Amino acid sequence: MAIKNHKKNFRPPYLFTSIKHVNPTMAKRHFMPICLAWLVAVAPMLPVAAAAPVIGNQRESPVVKAVRAVGPAVVNISTEKIVRERVNPFYNFNMDPFFNDFFGDFLETYPERQYKASSLGSGVIIDKQGHILTNEHVILKASKIKVILADGREFEGKLIGSDPKSDIAVLKIESEDELPIISMGSSNDLMIGETVIAIGNPFGLSHTVTTGVISALDRSIKIDEKRVYNEFIQTDASINPGNSGGPLLNIAGDLIGINTAIYQKAQGIGFAIPINKAKRIVNNLIQFGKVQAAWLGIFVQQLTPALVQHFGLANQDGALISRIVKDSPGDKAGLKPGDIILKLDGKKIKSAKDYRSRITGFTARDQISLHILNDAKPRDVTLTATQLPLRLAQELAYNWLGIEVSEITIGKAVKYGLSARKGVILTQVEPESAAHKIGMKPGDVIRQINNQPVDNLKDYQQAILSAYQKESVLFLVQRGDYGYYVTLQP
Repeated sequence: MAIKNHKKNFRPPYLFTSIKHVNPTMAKRHFMPICLAWLVAVAPMLPVAAAAPVIGNQRESPVVKAVRAVGPAVVNISTEKIVRERVNPFYNFNMDPFFNDFFGDFLETYPERQYKASSLGSGVIIDKQGHILTNEHVILKASKIKVILADGREFEGKLIGSDPKSDIAVLKIESEDELPIISMGSSNDLMIGETVIAIGNPFGLSHTVTTGVISALDRSIKIDEKRVYNEFIQTDASINPGNSGGPLLNIAGDLIGINTAIYQKAQGIGFAIPINKAKRIVNNLIQFGKVQAAWLGIFVQQLTPALVQHFGLANQDGALISRIVKDSPGDKAGLKPGDIILKLDGKKIKSAKDYRSRITGFTARDQISLHILNDAKPRDVTLTATQLPLRLAQELAYNWLGIEVSEITIGKAVKYGLSARKGVILTQVEPESAAHKIGMKPGDVIRQINNQPVDNLKDYQQAILSAYQKESVLFLVQRGDYGYYVTLQP
C-alpha cells in the first residue's frame, strides 16, 4: 500500500522492497544521499577483514610468556652407567620359585655380564655459575652425564652433590658464554587450583610443555619400603618419564617446584618437590657436597591414649619430647621432656613419625620454629639447627637404640672367640631398648649399618649419624661365624 503525500504518491527509498520499485530520478534525489550518510556513520565500527592478528593480545597468554622466558634455562640430561650382573642360566619363569631360589644360591659361580645403560631426565640452570638442579634418581650411579641446552649446546655435567633422602642433586657445567637462568619463586604461598606449567623432556622429546593446576599440597609419597617423601606438590599437569628434574612454574614463570614422580596407578597425578625445601638442600650440596642434616638434640615418642589422658589432650596429634641432649639447640631453647610438639615450621605434626619425617627436610643452620605445649600452655620456640657432632654419635646410639660399642681389641677378640677384628663389638645393651627387643647382646659384632660398611669405630659413628631419624635401621650383625641382618625400629 502506497503512502500518500500532500504533493503526490511515492514510496520512500528506505521502504523499497524490490529494485523494480526504484525510480532512477527518485534514487538520485533521496536514496543515494541516505546511503552515503549511513556508510560514513557506520564504517568506523565495521571489522577490517584484511587486518593482521595482533600478537601480544589474545594469543600471547601468560603461559606463552612464561615458557618463552624460562625455556632456555631448561636442560636435557642424559646419563650413561655401567651395569654388571650375573645371569642365572637355570632361571625359568614357569618353574616353582623355590627351585629358582635354590639355583640362585650358586649365582656367584656364573660369568658376569657388563653393559651400558642410559637414561634421560631434565634439569634447570639456577645460577650464572652453571649449577643445575635436578633429581637424584636422574643421575643415580651415572658414569657419564651429558647436558644439552635448548639452543643445542652440549656440556659434560659434573656432579656436585646429591641427596637420596630428598631426591635432589646438583650438577655443574662450565661455559665461557653467559648461561640462561631461571627465576626462583616461593612455595610457601601456593594455592590449590592455581595454574602451573611443567617443562621437561619426556621420552627424549625436547622441551615439552604441559599445563594444569595445583591439585593438593603437602602430600606424602611412599616410594618403597625404606623411602617416604613428604611435602610434595600434587598437580594434574602431565609429568612423564623424562620430565623428572624439570621445573614446575607458576603463571608468572617463577620456579615453584621440581617435577619428580608420577603415580603409576592413576592418570593425571604428578608430584613435585617444593622449591623452598629444595633451596635448603641445594645450598648444602653446593657448599659441602652433601647434606648436613638438621639436629635439635631432642628425641620424641608417640602419644598413646594413656598419655593423651595424662596430659589432658583432645586427641593424639603431636609428638612427645622424651629426651633432650645437654647443650643441644633444644636444650638451649628451654625445651623439656614432656613438652608436646604440635607444629613444625607452621605445619601440624600428627605423630612422632611425622615429626621425624619432616625434620629431615631441614639442614644445619636453618631456623626452625616449633609450636609446643609446655605444662598445658601453648608456646612458640625458634631454634637454630646445628650439625650433629661426631663425638655425640655413641651417646646418640645409646639413647636412640640402646647400644654401647667399642673397638675390637685383641683381648675382646680372644674373649669372644673372634677370628677377625673388623667391625665394632657390642659391650652393653640397654634392657627394653630396640636392640634388646630384637635379640642383640654383648659380644655381637656390628659389620654394617644400612648398607654402610663398619670396619672401625669411626665408621660406626658416621653410619649412626647417617641413619639418625630414620624409621628403621638395618644392621648386619656377626655372632660367632654367622652373620644376621636385623632391623631395629626405635
